[in-house]
Amino acid sequence: MQFIITVDRDEDGAWITECPSIPGCVSQGLTKEEAIANIQEAIQLCLEVRAEKGLPLTIETRQLDVAV
Repeated sequence: MQFIITVDRDEDGAWITECPSIPGCVSQGLTKEEAIANIQEAIQLCLEVRAEKGLPLTIETRQLDVAV
């Protein structure tokens, strides 16, 4: 399966990653590469837990245009 992730840097310099289509699926790392590797593992674990609990594996995400 393929997932969209977000990658951002926090005020302390750590890299934060999140998978918006899986509620609560967030990870981090000291480098961008580490954070991406960590979110891959987090996605696998989150999917396992959601399946065990009988929850939908993902939630719907959409892209919206917003005038700025």
